[in-house]
Formats: sequence, C-alpha cells, structure tokens
Amino acid sequence: MSLIQYSKANLPNLRRLFVEARTDAEESAYSRNAFYNIVLFMSSVAVVSLVAQRMNKTA
Repeated sequence: MSLIQYSKANLPNLRRLFVEARTDAEESAYSRNAFYNIVLFMSSVAVVSLVAQRMNKTA
C-alpha cells in the first residue's frame, strides 16, 4: 500500500468533521461572518486603490 493510499484510508475528511461538529445555525453564522470579512477586505482594497490613484494624479 502506498503512502497516499495509507493516508486516505486512515485520515478522516477534516472539513466534514468541522461541519458535523457545528449546528446549522453556527455554520450559517460562520459563513455570514466569512462573507462580511471578504466584502470588507475587498472594499478596503478598493478604497486604498482609489486613494493611491488620486495621490498619483496630484503628484
């Protein structure tokens, strides 16, 4: 048995374990929080980009 087959045979799917350990409400809260975090990150990148463009125009 190769190492890859051995590891697949004995290691559970970690994502499935975490999902099964949470209730539907908890999973929904985590998903919502992750969505808001990515929107906040993308917004901050856009704001920094716009500020940098305006500073470059004036320089």
